[in-house]
Amino acid sequence: MVSLRRGRVKAPARSRWLGYTARKVANSSVSGGSESGRSQVQSVDRAIAVLHLLAQRGGTRVTEVAAELGVHKSTAFRVISALENGSLVEQDGERGKYRLGLGVLRLAAATAARLELPTESRSVCRRLATELGEAVDVAILDSGEATSILQEYAPSAITGRNWLGQRTPLHATASGKILLACTDPVTLKKVLASQLHRYTSHTVTKPTLLKAELAKVREQGWASTAEELEIGLNAIAAPVHDGTGEVVAAVGVSGPAYRLTAESFPAVAVHLVEGAREISARLGHFG
Repeated sequence: MVSLRRGRVKAPARSRWLGYTARKVANSSVSGGSESGRSQVQSVDRAIAVLHLLAQRGGTRVTEVAAELGVHKSTAFRVISALENGSLVEQDGERGKYRLGLGVLRLAAATAARLELPTESRSVCRRLATELGEAVDVAILDSGEATSILQEYAPSAITGRNWLGQRTPLHATASGKILLACTDPVTLKKVLASQLHRYTSHTVTKPTLLKAELAKVREQGWASTAEELEIGLNAIAAPVHDGTGEVVAAVGVSGPAYRLTAESFPAVAVHLVEGAREISARLGHFG
């Protein structure tokens, strides 16, 4: 990270591009915090400014970026190089010019998929609920937990528990295990290193056992829990992919253990996996 000189905090200057409030940070600082912290904030601010600039102008030279940000050419080049390493910026055909990279498209696709999830999932979940006779929901990874963003009930079944908006632990729920099995290595390592809470006598709390179970989840393509979160509650879930192939959600079914028995898990999983594939296709995934 480049060290910056400390100076007075300047008033934000209103940029001409995309309404972004770009700070002329050549000699600015952020009040409070360490020098390295201020430098990091400035670097992030500059990176965001570069992305907005390229979004509006398309091909842009380093000198033009430096002038817009009010920084030295070498500083602008370092910011652009960092963005290029992350595939957010790339050189276009004309030497010396840069444009937005394919990494931006992948991020946009992931965001769009999450926004579209409830709409694209509703009819599939409603059909699954009717087929399986139990409540079906869609959950996403949210700050280290699984959060339900959609729930559909079977028309003829007794109304079950409302999971909508509820946050549940990753290691003790079927949807959570799907999301955990498909998350990045850093997040997985953090969860496995944490104190895994025991909700019932069936909850898997040993990291080695959980890690082995997640490997099985990745291999078979679905996850299940038998009374791991609550006594008398069973669940099964399957992964939902976006257009880039990333797992963005889990579609799951839950119900009382006497109806949704452990013996029925494989047969129920067939329905869920097929439903998850249909939702994924609606989000642009055809793998």
